[in-house]
Amino acid sequence: MGHPMHAAKPLRYGFLLLPHASMADFAIASEVLTRANQLAEKKLYEFLPLSLNGLPVAMSNGLKLPVDLPLAYAPKLDGLFVLADDITIEVNLDEFLKSISGLHTDKLPIAGIGCGSYWMARAGLLNGFRATIHWQEISRFTEEFHEVIVSSNLYEIDRSRMSCAGGAATLDFMLSLVGSLHGHEFTARLSEMFSIERVRPGNERQRIPLATRIGGSQPKLTEAVSLMEANIEEPLTTDDIAYYVGVSRRQLERLFKQYLSTVPSKYYLELRLSRARQLLQQTSKSIVQIGLACGFSSGPHFSSTYRNHFGITPREERAQRTQVVVEPR
Repeated sequence: MGHPMHAAKPLRYGFLLLPHASMADFAIASEVLTRANQLAEKKLYEFLPLSLNGLPVAMSNGLKLPVDLPLAYAPKLDGLFVLADDITIEVNLDEFLKSISGLHTDKLPIAGIGCGSYWMARAGLLNGFRATIHWQEISRFTEEFHEVIVSSNLYEIDRSRMSCAGGAATLDFMLSLVGSLHGHEFTARLSEMFSIERVRPGNERQRIPLATRIGGSQPKLTEAVSLMEANIEEPLTTDDIAYYVGVSRRQLERLFKQYLSTVPSKYYLELRLSRARQLLQQTSKSIVQIGLACGFSSGPHFSSTYRNHFGITPREERAQRTQVVVEPR
């Protein structure tokens, strides 16, 4: 989203704040840009809070935030962030579409934060693009916009269209964007300013509560999955899990089949492999150490199982551990 650090002019980003937008998301996103300026000891970025009508915006915490301009009167932007925290709010869609269309959106990088991608989709800006949204709205987002390739990832960067689930993922997303322009070392130093050890990659999935996915009427299934998550290094058998949650093995298998469309052993294996992938991408532990930490008895067993599931070996996965690169305009 923009140009390299040695650009003569700072990049100008607009933040379109829709009613009840998350104050936390705006604060995090704008703070990352501010801290990047401080770290570089030069003005890399400037940002403009915007609204559709130019009036202050009532944010999610009840405070009214003044803005600089209406979106339609914004100066030339290098990127636009659309912030929303609610898809049931009243938005003047005609005004939104008209303002957006005046920005030459075929070339302008646009990112939705929180539920911002919902309104981008309403404007037709995500047709044919990968996009994500806060997990609470994924089902409706998928049902309503068949032209959008919906994921449950923390954030998506697909050419000039970006989206982020909001909350803590906003920090990962913004640091990733800055890193794509200024490199890994700059991002590492910037991350230290926020006291975080790692920037989560966009392909890490949002942690969607199991009770939300299956409803709260299956406490035995929820308890079984919690046991699996708590015993990654030394996996339990299916019989053990059934015993601990107080059901028969057959009952447990029926619950997994009915609500998760899989069997307990496969679900457990996928949990362990997902954890291994996270460790490969985000730590410097050896491949053997990671395999053992995820319940695999040997390096070869870990590697072959990993390859069968993800299509690449753990060694190849680690070799791909790079910063996300955003195509420059």
